[in-house]
Amino acid sequence: MPRRADRPALLQGNEACARGAVTAGVRFFAGYPITPSSEIAEILARLLPQVGGKFIQMEDEIASMAAVIGASLAGRKAMTATSGPGFSLKQENIGYAAMAEVPCVIVNVQRAGPSTGLPTSPAQGDVMQARWGTHGDHPVVVMCPSSVKETYDLVIECVNWSEVLRVPAVLLMDEVVAHMRENVILPRDDDVVIWDRPAPDLPPGHPDFLAYRPGPDDVPPMARFGDGYRYHVTGLHHDERGYPLHQGSKAEELVRRLHRKVERRRRELTKVEWTVGEHSGPALPEGLAEGRGRGAGRTVVVAYGAVARSAEEACRGLAAEGRDVALLRLVTLWPFPDEACRLAAGLAAGGGEILVVEMNLGQVAREVERAVGGRCPVRHYGRVDGELITPAEIAAEITGQRGS
Repeated sequence: MPRRADRPALLQGNEACARGAVTAGVRFFAGYPITPSSEIAEILARLLPQVGGKFIQMEDEIASMAAVIGASLAGRKAMTATSGPGFSLKQENIGYAAMAEVPCVIVNVQRAGPSTGLPTSPAQGDVMQARWGTHGDHPVVVMCPSSVKETYDLVIECVNWSEVLRVPAVLLMDEVVAHMRENVILPRDDDVVIWDRPAPDLPPGHPDFLAYRPGPDDVPPMARFGDGYRYHVTGLHHDERGYPLHQGSKAEELVRRLHRKVERRRRELTKVEWTVGEHSGPALPEGLAEGRGRGAGRTVVVAYGAVARSAEEACRGLAAEGRDVALLRLVTLWPFPDEACRLAAGLAAGGGEILVVEMNLGQVAREVERAVGGRCPVRHYGRVDGELITPAEIAAEITGQRGS
């Protein structure tokens, strides 16, 4: 059913995720119910059959991820959704998808942990797991929405990047964004840009076809199982035919290519949003971007997900009082936006600081500190009690009034 661009809808974050996936062309979902992501599966169980897709509730999260890989190899855009312990269980097969270059999307609605933790409470403790949860050096794309509309937009981006780069892509939500409802206006389906995986330029059965011979962008074309191409898939290090290899130099060459195909697109992948005074957008205001007014000793808050909404409210309130503050909201978490963090350090230089606010004990703060490289102080404020950090808490942290 085509969407009207002029009609607002009151949507829950999880519902926006499901709708966006269908718009992006996802036609297969395999999953296992787990709070707080279950609505995604429930909604897709209803929506996918309407567009010729398939929904399967699997016996567990490991099997869910395996089914997604199988469907993707057969030519379907495929997705799963989970949280906390379920995300942990999927990691082995996420690594398989990375090595075998199988496009797939994993939605992780974060909840407080470790283990079963606080199943219905928000957290942001899976940032490092999203990047390094499976073993080995592997590529991945991770995006983090802060609103219901952005959830819709970013699940489409995750599907697109997963297909074009042939990598696992993770939509890393938190419980607040997943369960809040907002009025949104969705674009018409015809206005949404959809990308597909690269297809072979050789016919089936051609002797020169090699399943893992990369193109100039380091991404191999991808044939569908059943179309007559010679295809071998393995989680082992492999040659361009897909057959296992045991030469160290060739193995290293493969792993470096897997990373290089993502790094080539880093500038397009790393999305952020700046809020400085009345300005809000993906780039700094013109004067600051050119260096004028840099190094004014600002406090630059770095946040993502639901916490960024609190941070924006706090920064706008303090700016109205005359305080020199700015907000850097991270939309892409991996590849990490190093360059944006260095720009933030430039804004803070001269007596200011970067304050990283997140619902964990410092997972992004350490990455910001690494990217900044000592250019300015980096400080962390976090909570791990299953409660959203409020604008008042952030404002008090900036002004030094916490505990006074």
